[in-house]
Amino acid sequence: MNGNSMIKAVVDNNMCIGCGLCAAQCKTGAIQMRINQFGFYTANVSETETDKCNDECIKVCPFNPKPDDNVKTENEIAELFLTQANNHHNKIGRYINTYAGYSVEHRLTSSSGGIATYTLTELMRRGEIQHVISVKAGSSTAHYQYTISSSIDEIASAAKTKYYPVTLADVLKDINKLDGKVAIVGVACFIKAIRLAQVHDPIFNDKIGFLIGIICGGVKSTFFADYLASKAGASVSAFTQPEFRIKDHGSTASDYSYGCLDKDDNQLTIKMRKVGDMWGTGLFKANACDYCDDVTTELADLSLGDAWLEPYSNDGRGTSVLVTRSDLAEDIIKVGIANRELVIDELPEGRFLASQQGSFNHRHDGLAYRIKIGGTPLNAIPPKRFNNTSLSPLLKTIHRLRIVTREKSLLVWASTKESQVFDHKMQRSLYWLRFFTLISHYQRAIVRRIKKVLSN
Repeated sequence: MNGNSMIKAVVDNNMCIGCGLCAAQCKTGAIQMRINQFGFYTANVSETETDKCNDECIKVCPFNPKPDDNVKTENEIAELFLTQANNHHNKIGRYINTYAGYSVEHRLTSSSGGIATYTLTELMRRGEIQHVISVKAGSSTAHYQYTISSSIDEIASAAKTKYYPVTLADVLKDINKLDGKVAIVGVACFIKAIRLAQVHDPIFNDKIGFLIGIICGGVKSTFFADYLASKAGASVSAFTQPEFRIKDHGSTASDYSYGCLDKDDNQLTIKMRKVGDMWGTGLFKANACDYCDDVTTELADLSLGDAWLEPYSNDGRGTSVLVTRSDLAEDIIKVGIANRELVIDELPEGRFLASQQGSFNHRHDGLAYRIKIGGTPLNAIPPKRFNNTSLSPLLKTIHRLRIVTREKSLLVWASTKESQVFDHKMQRSLYWLRFFTLISHYQRAIVRRIKKVLSN
């Protein structure tokens, strides 16, 4: 089986995440990235061109089920690129330091603490990079897409988080034509694909100057934006400019809104707390995300996420958690603190882990069980690093319900496209998932309280 046949197998097994590195690497044009019937980018492989391709395309796939030994998992890849990071934790990966804080200048115009915008600006000011590849408002056919910024002013327009499928295919095809170094912002699987391209393609290794990783709760379908627009009162076929993280500066970090423009350009918003849990339930999430064990975007120079722990979560203006993994990343943060451009606290390892505990519980603790009961064939899943099989019956029930809810959400929205109908059809599945999840939360709280009492 050649490279493109293997890419087709990844797609057929519902493991393509849409990063587009295979299309960028394909020399024959046999691979094109297209939105599928469930609102995700996937690789479309031309049957007539398949035989002309070698293994270059599959080698850069983050969900390649048979990677080379030197890039078998994130651990081996990190050894190639993050040699300056002397600390290691099996859940965090290699790192230099962990922090929480924000950029004084960029905080209010960003989704979290504005650290990504600050870092990219500093990289360009220092001459470390000349271009940034990040997600901005897209064309008439896509709300968002990856674009190239070549000035500091252009960087600012990509400041906020977009829970919308994008692909790197088009912007990376001509990366060799860009004059100078490039920084790229992406989620864990995209960053992994870029690192794999650096291993296998000297052009990529020469051009990539810095990677910023966004700590991700799962890649969402276009259905997510459509559903929220419908909940806000817009027509699914006519809304524009979806905005996923409208902050309430006087409230808490989690009390944000979704907004969009309707067909008459009226601004419509809805508080996400009124919509319900879109993350723990797995609604509109890609199947491949359930087989990803990289919570903290381990292969980036700098990893960023939301500081979901007190006191930071009480501040609606936004705070980021940071993981520095290269000397350059560490220096930018240290200099920013010294110049009072960043307000940063060093975050002990345990506190950082607590900030992403929900993701660790799902992506690490439940991984082996999902592999066992999921519909994805074992030979289609890349090597994994977490094999916990000691889940309680309650947690096994929750993981089963999450799989069912994720799959059902895509099937139902594909046939309804209307939030009230969707909510009605999903009601029973979501009720039982939330019921058992609530019991689990109570159980965890009781165990923590008992441990606290015993320790005193």
